[in-house]
Amino acid sequence: MCASILPCNRERAHQPWARAVSAGSVAVMAFSSVPERLSPGYDTTAIGRACKYPASATIVNARKALVQSSGKGASLMPLALLALAIGAFGIGTTEFVIMGVLPEVAGDFGVSIPTAGLLVTGYALGVVIGAPIMTALGTKVSRKRMLMLLMGLFVLGNLLSAVAPVFGLMLVGRVVASLAHGAFFGIGSVVASELVAPEKKAGAIAMMFSGLTVANVVGVPLGTLIGQSAGWRVTFAGVAALGIVGLLGVAKLVPEMPKPDGVRLRHELAAFKNVQVLLAMAMTVLGFGGVFAAVTYIAPMMTHVAGFADGSVTWLLVLFGLGMVGGNLIGGRFADRALMPMLYVSLGGLAVVLVLFTLTAHNKILAAVTIALIGALGFATVPPLQKRVLDQAHGAPTLASAVNIGAFNLGNALSAWLGGIVIAAGLGYTAPNWVGAVLAAAALVLAVLSAALERRTGRPSTVVAGATPTEQRAVAHH
Repeated sequence: MCASILPCNRERAHQPWARAVSAGSVAVMAFSSVPERLSPGYDTTAIGRACKYPASATIVNARKALVQSSGKGASLMPLALLALAIGAFGIGTTEFVIMGVLPEVAGDFGVSIPTAGLLVTGYALGVVIGAPIMTALGTKVSRKRMLMLLMGLFVLGNLLSAVAPVFGLMLVGRVVASLAHGAFFGIGSVVASELVAPEKKAGAIAMMFSGLTVANVVGVPLGTLIGQSAGWRVTFAGVAALGIVGLLGVAKLVPEMPKPDGVRLRHELAAFKNVQVLLAMAMTVLGFGGVFAAVTYIAPMMTHVAGFADGSVTWLLVLFGLGMVGGNLIGGRFADRALMPMLYVSLGGLAVVLVLFTLTAHNKILAAVTIALIGALGFATVPPLQKRVLDQAHGAPTLASAVNIGAFNLGNALSAWLGGIVIAAGLGYTAPNWVGAVLAAAALVLAVLSAALERRTGRPSTVVAGATPTEQRAVAHH
């Protein structure tokens, strides 16, 4: 048995798998800290590159045996993911709850509903712009510390919204809160994927995103109810409190993960030279845009076409949220087994269901079922698309992951704009469903094209940013 692993420098010494150990009882500590992903068959040269003394595969086998016999370390992973999910729950709540209290906000500030709608638009644009900027700033600190800073920014933004005396200051608060959105999900996706074995990455990402989906089932309806009864300021104060809980959870439960050695902003930017990364982001814009082309105008569609009462829209959105939860979990599970087939099924199914929605929207029961299916198929694409970006930007995935979160919001904005155009053209409230179907079908075409490019090259187009040509070839053949 290898007696020790000798780290090359102080930063790498803090890596869980690179802590100096000795034989005997101290060695057990090292074995329990080696990540699960370093199982037999994993390329242990990753450890060898970190330290000048090659790591013994015996350590990897010993770690696995200890985990199987004692279960040590197994509890930390779910708790760390839970902390990320709590943060995601708060962010998801503040993003969507504004739609439920928009009339109250407009009335308090004495502005029109379209003007109050800038609180939605401003947030979405803040996500798109803030994701790369905040992630770039985050390359200077550890990922855990950056997650904590982002949650602090989120709390500040929501407190500003809660106490804003004028509309302009509330808009500022919304933008401040939105700056944390993309970077939190982007960095959080990387952290979640590094807590588990490679074959469980999509599942870990799905668990983090479950906070976002559950927010649409619980957080948004509850926040709307509180806003309509106790006042919208209480809603945003409550969201700020959620942010504090998320911050404390990250501080307590997420393990320390120093920023990768040698990975700088230029290395992160290098990931965008990979056509597969760009294709995955385009799939995100178009696929998720397909969902929100329909959902953005669900209220007038259901009240004017299906014949629902105004008060029923909240419960229809709960159905949509339940579909999101189920789709997110299913997408995470099957993306770990067959990522591209999962994308084919979810995107193709989404396109078909959106076409059918133009017909089912005229029947209350069928419309309700279709709304749940749109939520399920739409969010079944989230874990595979996010994992696709992480895989293709291997080595420096943080910025690409965060920008992909911005791509989701760009898809929201694009589809809402296109849906508004077709309604304004007099094509009816169901016309945005056709827009969504076209966008989803275009995303499916890009998915097929991406897979075809991989088959033509004979291997995944993974780029390790900042790596040497030798290291690139090693990863490609791994």
